[in-house]
Amino acid sequence: MNAVDTGPGGLPPQEVSLDVLREKYAKGTETSVFDVRLRVARALAALEAEDQREEREAHFLWAQEQGFVPAGRINSAAGLGLQATLINCFVQPVGDSISGNDGPLPGIYTALAEAAETMRRGGGVGYDFSAIRPMGSKVHGTRSRASGPVSYMEVFDASCRTVESAGARRGAQMGVLRIDHPDIERFIAAKDAGGLTNFNISVGVSDDFMRAVESDAMFDLVHRAEPGEEDMASARRLPDGRWSYRQVRARELWDRIIASTYDHAEPGVLFIDRMNAENNLWYAEQLHATNPCGEQPLPAYGCCDLGSVNLTAFVDDPFGASPSFDFERMCEVAAVGVRMLDLVLDATAWPLPQQLAESQAKRRIGLGFLGLGSALVMLGLRYDSDQGRAMAARIAETLRDAAYATSVALAREEGPFPLFDADKYLGGQFVQRLPEWLREAIRMYGIRNSHLLSIAPTGTISLAFADNASNGIEPPYSWTYQRRKRMADGSMRSYEVEDHAWRLYRRMGYDVDALPPAFVTALEMRAIEHLRMVEAVQPFIDTAISKTVNVPEDYPFDDFRDLYSQAWQAGLKGLATYRPNTVLGSVLSTSDAAPQAAPPDEDPLRKRFERRPLGELESVTSKIEYSTQEGRKTAYLTVSFIRADGVHEGRPVTIERPFEFFMPSNQRTDGQQWITASMRLLSMVARAGGPIARALADMRDVVWEKGPVRCGYLTREDGTQVPVYHDSEVAAIAFMLQRVLIRRGFLDAWGNQLAVPELACRFAARCDGVALETEPQPATASGALPTVSGAKCPECGARALRKVDGCTRCGECHYVGECG
Repeated sequence: MNAVDTGPGGLPPQEVSLDVLREKYAKGTETSVFDVRLRVARALAALEAEDQREEREAHFLWAQEQGFVPAGRINSAAGLGLQATLINCFVQPVGDSISGNDGPLPGIYTALAEAAETMRRGGGVGYDFSAIRPMGSKVHGTRSRASGPVSYMEVFDASCRTVESAGARRGAQMGVLRIDHPDIERFIAAKDAGGLTNFNISVGVSDDFMRAVESDAMFDLVHRAEPGEEDMASARRLPDGRWSYRQVRARELWDRIIASTYDHAEPGVLFIDRMNAENNLWYAEQLHATNPCGEQPLPAYGCCDLGSVNLTAFVDDPFGASPSFDFERMCEVAAVGVRMLDLVLDATAWPLPQQLAESQAKRRIGLGFLGLGSALVMLGLRYDSDQGRAMAARIAETLRDAAYATSVALAREEGPFPLFDADKYLGGQFVQRLPEWLREAIRMYGIRNSHLLSIAPTGTISLAFADNASNGIEPPYSWTYQRRKRMADGSMRSYEVEDHAWRLYRRMGYDVDALPPAFVTALEMRAIEHLRMVEAVQPFIDTAISKTVNVPEDYPFDDFRDLYSQAWQAGLKGLATYRPNTVLGSVLSTSDAAPQAAPPDEDPLRKRFERRPLGELESVTSKIEYSTQEGRKTAYLTVSFIRADGVHEGRPVTIERPFEFFMPSNQRTDGQQWITASMRLLSMVARAGGPIARALADMRDVVWEKGPVRCGYLTREDGTQVPVYHDSEVAAIAFMLQRVLIRRGFLDAWGNQLAVPELACRFAARCDGVALETEPQPATASGALPTVSGAKCPECGARALRKVDGCTRCGECHYVGECG
């Protein structure tokens, strides 16, 4: 077969396949699939010993010609010398603090910066937002109330949109929240009004919750953060120190999830206890989230190093009297694929050092397959039959054994992954299902990769490299369809797209108007048959399977609800469904949920702005001075404001709110780089309608090791001004930005967010030319910094708090605290 002129099965390539190849994968002078495969083979072979490179390159090219398809990032970036990652997706942690670290977790804005860097390099990101305290809970450090995880997800959403606009690959994110988080109802409804467009969302469901659903029991919503006053009436402290905010009826909460999914396909469901019970590294990590498409549950900074074997390439005598599957050749190709994916871990550029450390410690890879639906048709087997499931299970089991055997062989060459512990690893639930000969080999030689198998979605690589063989584990959605694409000039073009098996059947002279029974599409089978296919294959996949259960629009809600319960009972790790042409609210008549409240007012503080409008924005620039151990410094802070319209208690309102924050800086020092990054993140928060008051208050908690920073003054009730000391330049800048917003009338005198009615009144007064009260302008900061020798003063921040005559006094601002 000439790889340039023909595709799988000797078929000429489809026009859409060539366009996808050229748009996404072919680089420079490359024009064909062969060109891309050769570049990938050469790039990975270059990491082998010099005397083996030529032979390895030939093997790697052969494997791709025989049906191994590396994931999209590998095909698009390998061998180009770019600082782009070859890894499709990651999971990254998010803590509760605004910056710095929350124990082992990075603070929210630190995590945001890490995610932006990962997406800038081409990787999608999944997160568990459950550590973020619930909306309304107490924030003791700033004497304020938390805004909750959903508000911060909007900031991550805005960041993803910004990164997407600067690159060719669309940003992808998965947001997960545990079922027991007190904000779970807000999370479930987060996409109802069209928000979070750059997120897939899934609920992390525990076995305890599912048992509560089965028994119609009450269920606690809990968090470690102390509830605010509104939640305290129903809250109670648990023996483990966490707070139960309230109890809900598990079955009602479950129906809210299912109703939302029935209407608009989200949230998905992750069975997190099952994910962890089946984890090969149960002894070394906890899994809380998955990558954006759900095929890999991953720990913090874990990655998806993916590749697939095209199952249609191993069908002999397709549609003939005795079609068969070449298991031996598939094993040979899979073995080379495992070696190639292991090399990808060393060939890739890592966006973050934590990702490099995680990958080197565990060497996770994810070999899977594509084209299952098309291959079964070519073998004369219905996807929704016992015979079809049996063949899929046999393929998955054979692939598993080939992958694990290859990884053992690699361990003999290169050594096992560093966190390998034979006794613990062999005690894992999945590993215990391996055949005895494999377990003995693992005990004797170790294994190179902690995990080896993952069935991912393969939409564009199936089109470009496999003649549109069916996607991953899916059955064909349709034998032919129209794909619309926007062209460079803005016009739309329509392509005729055909399934590979259907094309081959027609090319062999058969009548496509009278298809045999094996030709069954996704919507022509019962939903439970989709579920049963995953149930048949999952025992042989050590991570997870990306699978969407497609159901028709008129699928009964009660049957739909049962799908998710059956998925849990079957031991699956998750489930996603899609019901087309949905109508919001159509489920209410069939569910037991209470009637829904009227839509809430449109909060102008939360209104999202996609981009800066044309023309001028009103801005305020403030010159500030501050003193550090390095001397006195001067800076200019600029805040621009935008008008935001909304509805409050049924009435239209207009307010002014900050839109952009800017501080010119040459970024010569770490402190200036932190400030510049913080200003960018504040701008993203502002545009997304996030909580500016909370963000500034939390920035004031940022600490560095270089000693105090004196910046600004507080005015006491008697008019006396006292200097204020901060733990970092970032904290000082945040304090001065608070002063700007206080003078502008956006925050109250303590830096708290003013309510919408007050903001509307202040804006109307400003438009009418009425001057608002402002803070007195502070005197210029001067003098040497105090010696750091006492405790931190709660009023001015100076490290000058001492016991004097039995009372706690500040030597800088003369604050008097406890006495006795």
